Amino acid sequence: MEIKAPTFPESITEGTVAQWHKQPGEAVRRDDLLADIETDKVVIEVVAPDDGALTEILKAEGDIVESEEVIALFEAGSAAVAPPSVSEEDDEEEGELTGVDAIASPAARKLAAEADFDISSVTGTGRNGRVTKEDVARAIALMPQQALVEDTPPTAPAPAVTAPDAAGPEALFNEGMLEGMGERVERRVPMTRLRATIARRMVEAQHNAAMLTTFNEVDMSPVMALRKQYQDEFQKAHNGTRLGFMSFFVRACTEALKRFPAVNASIDGNDIVYHGYYDIGVAVSTERGLVVPVVREADALSLAQIEDQINAYGEKARDGKLALEDMAGGTFTISNGGVFGSLMSTPILNAPQTGVLGMHKIQDRAVVVDGEVVVRPMMYLALSYDHRLIDGREAVQFLVAIKGMIEDPARILLEL
Repeated sequence: MEIKAPTFPESITEGTVAQWHKQPGEAVRRDDLLADIETDKVVIEVVAPDDGALTEILKAEGDIVESEEVIALFEAGSAAVAPPSVSEEDDEEEGELTGVDAIASPAARKLAAEADFDISSVTGTGRNGRVTKEDVARAIALMPQQALVEDTPPTAPAPAVTAPDAAGPEALFNEGMLEGMGERVERRVPMTRLRATIARRMVEAQHNAAMLTTFNEVDMSPVMALRKQYQDEFQKAHNGTRLGFMSFFVRACTEALKRFPAVNASIDGNDIVYHGYYDIGVAVSTERGLVVPVVREADALSLAQIEDQINAYGEKARDGKLALEDMAGGTFTISNGGVFGSLMSTPILNAPQTGVLGMHKIQDRAVVVDGEVVVRPMMYLALSYDHRLIDGREAVQFLVAIKGMIEDPARILLEL
């Protein structure tokens, strides 16, 4: 029978075969994972339709596939299927592979050969420890340049340089020049489909919106005190769910969006679409890039339910299990660069949305409260917005509303 690529949604036209988890002749059970297909947004799994084995792979790793295109042939039946015959040439080539090479995918071995990289140092993340193309690309990116040129012939010794008596700037400059006279190494790896999509959407956001950013700062001590006081009780009442900062910001944004509908709207041609619901995207960073799963109907969720959804999305994102419906839509986005130590930044709009909130690092700073200088845990907030739809006054007032609710969390519950 034919193994086909899944049916892609209308917004996705094609995908790329990211990895084959099974090879021709290898026995599989029903619903075993056969292959991963990477699209612009998510990785879609292709599973076995029955017990049996692949007989032929028609689309290799790295090949582009369209919706419902045939990617392999499959024979149902007993799990004990003999592997297909191979030519003596192919058998000899496979026989020479040992160690990590033997369990590395062909695309991984090809990429390692092109980069002159020792694949034996790579830990495979595929099924049964299989080394994938992504594993090799990641290892190459993390490998120090010196390790990439260990096998290159030594260069001729550089002429002696008479160093000054003191190790001043000139001496340090000469020393640096001498150390850098070896071979200059470059490496070229293709963008993943997700990274290419991120790049395209970031450029489109800059070109297609009149993007502006306004800043403010918020005193986090009230929320931190609330968490400290009720954390244990909250976890016991909600099956171990921890009370985090993000749920407060999701609820604060939801209440602020109710007051300023333009920030929850989008532009469609010459029309303004005002959304009567509050689907808040929460940016999550993964090894493959930034993804934005959406918390649906955030205005109807409790703090615990919001935390549960965000935690579940985080786990799915790390495991590459996010589905297309997890990231579809969204009326507003929150991005937390503070977890990486960012003190201030200007987040980029997630089109067609007209607003995105940037959270940042909490840092003790001296502030004036009631005429006295005190130290408080402060966070900078940034709101990037589309100036075509949102005036500066609205943007500033929206951010001030969020600040007010975070500094006095009771306002969130009382909708003040």
